[in-house]
Amino acid sequence: MQLQTVRPNIVQAIRAYRVDDLMQAAETAGQHFLYANLSQAQSKQDVLEQIATAFTFPVHFGKNLDALYDCMTDLVQKSGQQAGFIVVLEQLPDNPRFDREAREQLLDVFRDAADYWGERRIPFRCFYSFQ
Repeated sequence: MQLQTVRPNIVQAIRAYRVDDLMQAAETAGQHFLYANLSQAQSKQDVLEQIATAFTFPVHFGKNLDALYDCMTDLVQKSGQQAGFIVVLEQLPDNPRFDREAREQLLDVFRDAADYWGERRIPFRCFYSFQ
């Protein structure tokens, strides 16, 4: 898979892409690959906890959307120069405890992170799927 065929700062459904291909593309490009399988999550809290675990966020992660944004932007930037990111959020819940509004709020955090990195000319691509 060639990353040049995917806009550099985008949040989109995974659709035609395979997780293994995205992981290989990240490795080839020297970019971070962040993957979270959320098939066991049922609520917003579950989703945030599973993302924090999968992405190895610090213990002090606040488990809210503001803290998620901080971890995806400021915290990472402080660790030094970044080559780029490919993020996969697989199997986002689709139930009354994590409804469309909750999903959109979560994806908005990743859209804001894509904008943040885009302003710094660092590619940030986020792919997601639903249960």
